[in-house]
Amino acid sequence: MKGNYHYPDGSEYSGDWQEGQRHGYGVMKFLDGSQYFGIFDNGLCQGTGVMIFSDKSRYEGDFQNGKFNGYGIFTRSDGMKYEGQFKSGQICGYGLVTFADHSHGLPRNEGYFEGNKLMKREKCSGAIQRARQASEQAKSHQRFS
Repeated sequence: MKGNYHYPDGSEYSGDWQEGQRHGYGVMKFLDGSQYFGIFDNGLCQGTGVMIFSDKSRYEGDFQNGKFNGYGIFTRSDGMKYEGQFKSGQICGYGLVTFADHSHGLPRNEGYFEGNKLMKREKCSGAIQRARQASEQAKSHQRFS
């Protein structure tokens, strides 16, 4: 079933519902201007989606239980981005940092990250490619907004 709902805090949801929960494709707009476009499962962001924050930072990729989880791309409002793996809403796993000037730093900021910190430098083109694929799949959800 499709429908719209305006929450008491001013946020609004438009999309699929199942048993009173956001479930399926939907768009959630928050009072601060943040927006989510993508898949919901039992009320939480799940699968692929795009989260655009009020400062214009954005995440495009995989979600699990409402958090960034799997592969994706997080781009800060200043243009710096991370392409790679996420776990429980944090940068965790293999990936690449690209600065606003399109450089990757010297030495190159590519490898295994944990707690948002580069722990081991190594090539990880497979993880970067999977992050880009997840991003493209997630961005396809915005066409419905």
